[in-house]
Parts: sequence; structure tokens; C-alpha cells
Amino acid sequence: MQTQLQVTPTAAPTPQAPTLNPVLRELVRSLTAVLAAETDPERRASEAARALQPFLGHPRLLDPSQCEPDPTRYRQHPLYTAGDGSFSVVALVWMPGQATPIHDHVSWCVVGVHQGVEEEIQYDLVQRPGDPYLVPIGACTNPAGTVAALTPPGDIHLVTNPGPGIAISIHVYGADIRERGTSIRRRYDLEVKAVAEAPVH
Repeated sequence: MQTQLQVTPTAAPTPQAPTLNPVLRELVRSLTAVLAAETDPERRASEAARALQPFLGHPRLLDPSQCEPDPTRYRQHPLYTAGDGSFSVVALVWMPGQATPIHDHVSWCVVGVHQGVEEEIQYDLVQRPGDPYLVPIGACTNPAGTVAALTPPGDIHLVTNPGPGIAISIHVYGADIRERGTSIRRRYDLEVKAVAEAPVH
């Protein structure tokens, strides 16, 4: 079974981002400043994570419409994309039990949990000729206030809301989400094995 290229958003589609509220505008200002000073993707991700964290949990970061879920799948609310397309900010809203596919990303990205709890499983891709598969290499539970920076390659993961309430996370991507509609580079529809198999000699 081969990996499948993700060409459409997995999250429910939403309208274009509204006018920024004052708190969101300040977050964008902070992100713009730190990203202008960095060109290395890993440094950009770590600096963006540092800029995002103080805003997580702020009661006026998101407007009520930006916190609305979708009953069938997690929902993506675009919040901001830089004029030059160098980074985007979105809110993902999850009802209990909703999850992403196993996927990786088109660029560096930062994830901050704004409300609720998210669970993440990380995977390694084993490139066995003709029969690639995935192996879980880590798992974590991320409560509100948690922030993580990811840089491809090696960013294959699955994220879910274990409940009991709605979870909201803020994502910063080094890509133009207006153009792509999603940060997902590839969706992995592969067998998952508990451990990597020893090579056959």
C-alpha cells in the first residue's frame, strides 16, 4: 500500500479569516517580529512557539465564531496569513473523539493548546521496498498551555481530542494556508506495526 498525497483539506472548510481582534492582532505582531529575524526553519519554529505561548488561554484571543466546532470532523478556522504568504495562523476546534489522519506537514509548524486537551502519537516511516509501514515512536497528552514546534522531516503524527470537552488549538505554519487550504503535505494510509521488523538478509 502506498502513501497518498493529500490534496484537499481534511478539516471542515471555513470562510476567510475575519478582521483581527486586538489580542489576535498583538499575537500576529509578535509572530511577525520574531519570524522577520530568523531564516532557519527550526529557529523559526522555536521562536514562533515562544511568541505564541503567552497568548494561549487568553479569553479574548478568539471570537465566539472562531470557537465553533463541526459535528462531523475537526474544524479549521483561518485567523491570519501574512501578506507575503510566509506564515499563517489558524485555530483548530475539536469535539471529543475527533482526530486527524496520520500526516506530515508542508513546512515548519507550531501547535499550542488553547483550550481542553489534545493527545498526539508520533510515527516513524519504515521504507521497506514495496511495503512501507509506520511504527509509533512516542505519545503525549497536551493540556491547555502546551506548545510544540515541528520541523519536517520526521514530523509524522496523529492528533485527537480525548474529551470530555471541546479542544481548541492554535497553529502557526510557515506556509500560505490561503493557497493550499491545509498544512498537510501527505496523508499516510499505511499499516501501523508495534515495532520495526529486523531486515531480512
